[in-house]
Amino acid sequence: MEKIIKLIKNSGVKYLELDVKNRETLFFEGDECRKIGIVISGRLSIVSYYSDGKEVIYNILEKGKMFGNNLIFSSEPFYRGDVVAEEESKVLLIDKEEFLKAISSNQEILELFLREQSDFSKSLNLKIKLLTIDSAKERILYYLTINKNVITYKSITKLAKALYLSREVVSRTIYKLEKEGLIEIKDKRITLK
Repeated sequence: MEKIIKLIKNSGVKYLELDVKNRETLFFEGDECRKIGIVISGRLSIVSYYSDGKEVIYNILEKGKMFGNNLIFSSEPFYRGDVVAEEESKVLLIDKEEFLKAISSNQEILELFLREQSDFSKSLNLKIKLLTIDSAKERILYYLTINKNVITYKSITKLAKALYLSREVVSRTIYKLEKEGLIEIKDKRITLK
């Protein structure tokens, strides 16, 4: 997606580059989506908070990832979670009308956008499959395979959120998998043997 950033910047359409502080919220759940965003640097997440204090992360957006692209052309273009910076980040924002100009005048931007849409659909299907796996062991092993047999994580808590499991279950299961010789853990990196 770095290529689409370069193409948009050179397309003549209007866009905004925004510096976002760590833990700053760009958009809130329920806000109408009027812009497509692309992460230039840093890391964002799309997250919901429930009344019991539970936090559910729907998506992690790293460098080159797009957001708002699945909402902006929707009949209900409202965010389903807060868009929050996980670290200091830089984001390119482009209004719907300007984005339409860019994709209608540049076939390469259109193709990259359509690829991103297709990749997102594929990713969503993988998440749905992940959620259908009841066993924590099988879920972790599946997550490893879809991530090319390696998971790099910042903390067990964040990994647990990505797996939609409790921290305790993930910690216990990883310990068992390591004892069974199925995985290797080194420097916050889990590798499938």
